[in-house]
Amino acid sequence: MTGSTTTLALPRRAALRDPAWRGRVFWALAALLLLWPALVLTEFKPWVMFEPGTLRSTLRFLADFVPPRVEPEFLCLVARETWRTVAMATAGLVLALLLALPLTLLSVRALSVSALSGRMAVLPAALRLAVRWLMIVLRSVPELIWALVFVRVVGLGPTAGVLAIALTYSGMLGKVYAEILESGESHATASLLRNGSGRLQAFFYGLLPQNAAELTSYTVYRWECAIRSSAVLGFVGAGGLGQQMDASMKMFNGAEVSTMLLVFMALVWLADRASAWLRKALG
Repeated sequence: MTGSTTTLALPRRAALRDPAWRGRVFWALAALLLLWPALVLTEFKPWVMFEPGTLRSTLRFLADFVPPRVEPEFLCLVARETWRTVAMATAGLVLALLLALPLTLLSVRALSVSALSGRMAVLPAALRLAVRWLMIVLRSVPELIWALVFVRVVGLGPTAGVLAIALTYSGMLGKVYAEILESGESHATASLLRNGSGRLQAFFYGLLPQNAAELTSYTVYRWECAIRSSAVLGFVGAGGLGQQMDASMKMFNGAEVSTMLLVFMALVWLADRASAWLRKALG
């Protein structure tokens, strides 16, 4: 009886062992070894946050946030800057769409007539490559850098933020749009082009119908990201809620900063809900 109990217990103990534990431990240690030089290079020292002087400064700064400022005059100012932030994001995204759509049409291989026979001709291939490089340049420069440039060109205000969002997001939208269109079924588009239709006709009647939901979903997501970006761009003088928040932080007015942070969190939540609703409606 005792022997049979021991025999039954051995498979149970074996089942509790992870057969791949050596590999998991090895890759975990390898990841730590690769991460450690990065932490040293960035001077990552989280324990500094818990030093007595740092804790006193942090608690004093957070204490200024309570209670938030809720005077009607200040709330009207925050509401106006919030609406300006949304308007800046929306206008920037619309301009980005106007730039991204022609770039997308020029970079999609499925809309090339010369590619129907197999290999694309030299001139269309060179144009397609140049357009793709242009989109790389546009999206590789962060919107914050573009905003710094345009603040010096057009001055302080939302115009710099709109232009910054338009340039960076046009590169992002153009790249993702092209990937979505090229990953879809292109048989209908090729048939239209072989039968003499133009590229725009092939796009609107061949590629767009089957990819419209995915394209719209990504566009709505980018609009949500643009709202976040527009608030950050305000810190470099591009207007909106971020610029007002920057001014309040420079004046060490924690109550005003607290109010604007709460409003901005509510704005991001509303944008997230709106984008989720639109994705569900399109799905």
